Amino acid sequence: MTRQAWKQTPQHPLGTGFGHGSTATDVLAGVDLGGCTAIVTGGYSGLGLETVRALAAAGVDVTVPARRPGHARQVLAVAGLESVDVRAMDLGDQASVKAFAKGYLDAGRGLDILINNAAIMACPETRVGPGWEAQFATNHLGHFTLTNALWPVLSDGGARVVSLSSTGHKISGIHFDDPQFTKGYDKWHAYGQAKTANSLFAIELDKRGADHGVRAFAVHHGGIMTDLQRHLPREEMVAAGWMDDAGNVREGFKTPDQGAATSVWAATSPRLDGMGGVYCEDCDIALPTDPQSPMARIEGVDAHAIDPESAARLWELSAALTKVNAFG
Repeated sequence: MTRQAWKQTPQHPLGTGFGHGSTATDVLAGVDLGGCTAIVTGGYSGLGLETVRALAAAGVDVTVPARRPGHARQVLAVAGLESVDVRAMDLGDQASVKAFAKGYLDAGRGLDILINNAAIMACPETRVGPGWEAQFATNHLGHFTLTNALWPVLSDGGARVVSLSSTGHKISGIHFDDPQFTKGYDKWHAYGQAKTANSLFAIELDKRGADHGVRAFAVHHGGIMTDLQRHLPREEMVAAGWMDDAGNVREGFKTPDQGAATSVWAATSPRLDGMGGVYCEDCDIALPTDPQSPMARIEGVDAHAIDPESAARLWELSAALTKVNAFG
């Protein structure tokens, strides 16, 4: 396959037999992935932990980069996952990301699956590195650098890369005129931009990587109560309809094991062989958003998050900011 031959996989469900209530355990039931290797960012909390648990149970040799490696090892040990390799990495620190990738490459290990799972959401205005807005820098630019720096091992075996987006992408496209929100910070628009970036990253990576056998997918994990909500007061979540006044989570939210299912499916399903560059939800390729649907805010993918021209433009912006580009 050549770059000229690449065509974006149709944004249309396959009819996988899985759905909203499926778990990562369901997706990998009876599957033996012995001999495979994976990196899962944020793999010691929430759905990241469940992703690691499911992959490890299927025989995958998993590495978890962690900003607090000691804490990550404790959590994984309590979960019975002592065999998981934990290495230091802070996604908000470009030097740390590059050091982790170099260490991984120097160790001579292969890589079959990269799940860019870690994220922060709706945090107070925070600047990292050279003044970058923290959500864009952590959720997108950190993963952009990680993926590009790991390119030699990703391309060596034709890996799959899973980029965790969310329905947050529906809040905002990319603010190409001011991606760092220097002219006024809005925590939700910043989060929305970062989640759109996660989706667009998968589109462009798939285009660039397909002729090397590397395929990329964007994933919406579903609504889940995890540490991701740590910056949100209960009153805000009640007002959003996520829970009632007593803190009871509304019907429709997923468990972490259910939330991990689509990531695991996108990373391993043979149904996706030869495909890529699509946004997935509920263990299937999602439909484009129907603007007339009452579910438009929580189902489907908006056009701006899978637009190839925007994806290419974001890649060039990200490469200019990070000074990293495996295809430069």
